[in-house]
Amino acid sequence: MAGASFRIPTVLSADELMDKSFKRASKISKKGSDALDGKKKTALAKVTASADIVTATLNGYIDRFPRMEKREDFLPELVDLVIGIDRYKKALGAVRWASSRIDKLKNDSLRDIRGTKDQTRIESIKNSFYGRMSSHIKRISADLLFLQDAKNKFRNLPAVDPNVPTVVVAGFPNVGKSSLVAYLSTATPQIAPYPFTTKGIIIGHIKDDWRTFQIIDTPGLLDREFEDRNDIEKQAVLALRYLTDVMVFILDPSETCGYDMVKQTALLDAVKKNFSGVPIIVTESKSDIVKRNEGNISFSVESGDGMDELKENILNPVRRIFREKAVESEDV
Repeated sequence: MAGASFRIPTVLSADELMDKSFKRASKISKKGSDALDGKKKTALAKVTASADIVTATLNGYIDRFPRMEKREDFLPELVDLVIGIDRYKKALGAVRWASSRIDKLKNDSLRDIRGTKDQTRIESIKNSFYGRMSSHIKRISADLLFLQDAKNKFRNLPAVDPNVPTVVVAGFPNVGKSSLVAYLSTATPQIAPYPFTTKGIIIGHIKDDWRTFQIIDTPGLLDREFEDRNDIEKQAVLALRYLTDVMVFILDPSETCGYDMVKQTALLDAVKKNFSGVPIIVTESKSDIVKRNEGNISFSVESGDGMDELKENILNPVRRIFREKAVESEDV
């Protein structure tokens, strides 16, 4: 679970793509009934092979890079931050344009070669094709380099499924977030890279009968004041809105986390402001040390106190969201 599961091929540079194409064409030699026929068959095969290698490679990029149509969703928002959706779409559009132009150029050149009986003319048409194809490839050189970089960035996007109901855990460091994720997960939570935190996000899965939910802790994103962040980090927090179905916010009334309740409450207010519309379950951890009577669910991962109640309070709204998503998919 090292990153998002995009199976994107290695993107060749313009020079690498031309070398691959021309190297294949240079090995082709065809026999004919006479010198003219042999020359013509060889030229036809060289033009066809070189063009097909380029168009197949470019079309492979178009097919294998993920489409980003819906902007108001977690993955497109994240891709926009990390890669830039407008530039990404422009690069794929340029690749599509080049593939189409080269395919047309191939067909025009094949027609011209078939229609001539002049050996010099055959050579001229073939060389002209090579030159014009090279020109088209060079025009998308920057786009290929961009997609090469984008491929590497896609590999480092977190492997979360935006279609699976997701619980996001928030609160200051050391309040018990990772312990809660580990407790509720049916397997050991995994750490996936995330572009805006050095620790990576912690992803666990909750089995509930036949259903599976995601539970995620995002250290470095939701554990300090929104106003203290740079613009990109702020956008990353906002992108999380599209992933979060239910949030669990953990307060530590014992203050052994290193943050007093004034700061913790201020962070809670900031999170509520930026996640308006998202159900937020406010909980209090470390009930084995301090247990208040503030109306929030108190729990202790260490002693097990309140864990069954907390789990049900998390699962109930997630089950409802799961049912709603199932109905939506049936209506589509």
